[in-house]
Amino acid sequence: MVVSIAIPEATSRDSEYNRRALPTYVDALKAAGAEAVIVPLAESPEAIARLLDGAQGILLPGCRFDVDPRRYGEDRAPECGEDDPVRSKVDELLLRRAFAHRLPVLAICHGAQTLNVWRGGALVQDLKTAVNHRPGRDVVEAHSVRIAPETRLFALLGEGSSAEIQVNSSHHQAIRRLGTGLKLAAVSPADGVIEAVELDDANHFVVAVQWHPERSYAQSEFSRAIFASFIQAAWDWKRSQPEKKERD
Repeated sequence: MVVSIAIPEATSRDSEYNRRALPTYVDALKAAGAEAVIVPLAESPEAIARLLDGAQGILLPGCRFDVDPRRYGEDRAPECGEDDPVRSKVDELLLRRAFAHRLPVLAICHGAQTLNVWRGGALVQDLKTAVNHRPGRDVVEAHSVRIAPETRLFALLGEGSSAEIQVNSSHHQAIRRLGTGLKLAAVSPADGVIEAVELDDANHFVVAVQWHPERSYAQSEFSRAIFASFIQAAWDWKRSQPEKKERD
């Protein structure tokens, strides 16, 4: 028996990107002991709700498009890319479901930004720092992040390990103002860019990272620990649910 994790298609506007990106998430979930339930972005809200009925967690993946700045009350800067409104609507459906039922959530890159904006936060539309935050998907150690104490991520560090670790990086936007109920979980120490946030609720697993642990799953013990903790939260959620009685 495995737990099922709902993951939306990365974008409605680039099928080639989906074919390249989605298998990496699916493989990481499988390696961590879960199965992925792909949510097609073209499905109706009713069909998506039926898919979610069998899921014990939600993973919001990255995306090659940006979050629409109008969603956090700003005009679009010239450096801000196009958005994918279909993906945004599906993400909102999934987040509503997750927070209504306290489903575990792991949000990655664009998914982290979406979560923050959905909670009322705001983004940096285009990073301008000395740190290269988008060196490419093949760079496993792009820059360091410092994990904040008393967070879920900090608890995943090995005993005696440094709170400063190397991560990959593939983004030009980042969280600027934290959304309601979110707390800082990691920063890039060289420039102060927010690299991870978590829901400030010990009883609801919501972790959002700006880097891509699915890409470094094979090389990074910390990436594997992130997925393992997410899947454990999904198991815990499943066990907490009352058993459904068989119908006559």
